[in-house]
This record gives sequence, C-alpha cells and structure tokens, in this order.
Amino acid sequence: MTNNENTRKDALKEAVQGGPQDGVAKAEKRRRVTVETPDATLIEHISDLRSMLIKSAVMFVFFFMLIFLTIQYWFPYLTKGHDLIVRGPFEVIRFYIRTSGALGIGLSLPFICYFVWQFMRPGLVEKETQFLKSYFPIMFLLFLAGLSFGYFVVHPISYFFLIQMGEENFDVLVTADEYMSFLLMTTMPFGLIFQLPIVVLFLHHIELLDSALMKQVRKYVYFGLLVVTALIVPPDFFTHLITVAPMIVLYEISIYLVKLKERRALKKARKMEAAN
Repeated sequence: MTNNENTRKDALKEAVQGGPQDGVAKAEKRRRVTVETPDATLIEHISDLRSMLIKSAVMFVFFFMLIFLTIQYWFPYLTKGHDLIVRGPFEVIRFYIRTSGALGIGLSLPFICYFVWQFMRPGLVEKETQFLKSYFPIMFLLFLAGLSFGYFVVHPISYFFLIQMGEENFDVLVTADEYMSFLLMTTMPFGLIFQLPIVVLFLHHIELLDSALMKQVRKYVYFGLLVVTALIVPPDFFTHLITVAPMIVLYEISIYLVKLKERRALKKARKMEAAN
C-alpha cells in the first residue's frame, strides 16, 4: 500500500514538473520562460505570474507612498486657487488615501503594463509581439496626451460651468475629496480613450478590421461614442461636445492610418509579384 502511494506521488510530481528530473536538473536554477523557450511547466508559469504580481505591487506601493508623503506640497497647484473644505479629521485621511491610491495606480500603470507584457510575451505570436513592441512608446504618449486634454480642457470647462450654475441658487462649498474625485473623473478616462488609434491598428494588424468595415459601421461607432461620453463626463452639453469631438477625430484618424497601411501592404504585394 505504501509503495502504491509513493508511486502516485512520484507520478503527480513528474506531471507538474513536466517530466522526470534527475539529480543534476534538480540542482539547476529554474529556467526562465522566454520567447525562445516558451514551453514551461505549470510551476514555472505560476512562478513568473507571482514575480509579475510582486513587481506590480512594489511599483504601486512606491508611488502610493511617494504621493502620500508629498501631497501637501503639490496639491495646492492642482486646486488652481479654488477654496476647498474638509468636514472632519476622518475626511482628511480618507482624502489622502483615496488620492494616493488613484494616482498611484495611474503612475504605476505603464510599469504594470510592461510587466504584463513581459509575462505574456512568450505566449504571443511574432506578429503580435512586433506590433506591441513597436507601438508601446506611442501608447504611452497617447496616454499622456489624453490626461493633458482632460486636465487642461475638459476639467476647467466642466468645473466652472457646473459651479456657476450652482451659484445661481446655492452657496457652493466643494470638499477636497469631491474636487479630487471630479478631477480624476475628467482626466483619467481620456488617457484610455486616446488609445483608440492603437486598438484599431492592432485589430487591423491581426486582420480583424479594415478601412471598409470601419466606414460601414461609422454611424454606429459615433452613437457608441456618445453613449460612452454620457457615462464618463459631467451632464452638460458643452462638456459632451468638447469630449465627443476629439473621440470622433481619433476615429477618423484611425481610418486614415488603416487605409495608409493597406496601401503600403498593397504596394509591397505588387512589388513582390513583379519581382517573381
């Protein structure tokens, strides 16, 4: 009975480790999963996932603590001279924690995306790998452009409009927590919205989308953009207008970029045919 149990344990161990291990192999350091050697055991994949999660958590904690310890120095610049209040001592610490958490996620997001990319890269085909490797810097720049658009355009217009509308009938008192929540709501989503051209180019790169299809569904996309705008921005006409306009422009730019890539691919194919 004992021999049978030992046999089952050995078989289970070999199945998890991907095969029998001799004494030399056990002493070796665990092989790193790479593009050249994508095949790995379950334990190795779990170890890589654990490493990716730990590095992401370290980056988040680093930015969280950095923001938490320095918020009193840079927050007055974000308020732009607005008079803000707090309604008690607990709201102060809640404001510090929520602000540090939200900005910590935003600042650590590029690093987390890079760690996820490192983890997923061995499982991607060469076509997907080349695209993501080439466009990663552009994705980061578009993210910054979206944040800048939200901070310098959408946020001040929507904030002043709503405050002036409220001052017609009320004494408006804005808490620091409410102001920061409104600031994040009018900036962070645009960092993701501005990734639209990259998403479209990726779908075209893996042959799931072309310019003809994008033109056919244009009116449905515009309706979808209006719905998205209604969900992420304050409920006033001017804010909707200045928000949906760049989204439509980004979609039209995406169509142009896809057409440009199609023309280049067609010219390349014709040259290859002529050479043959």
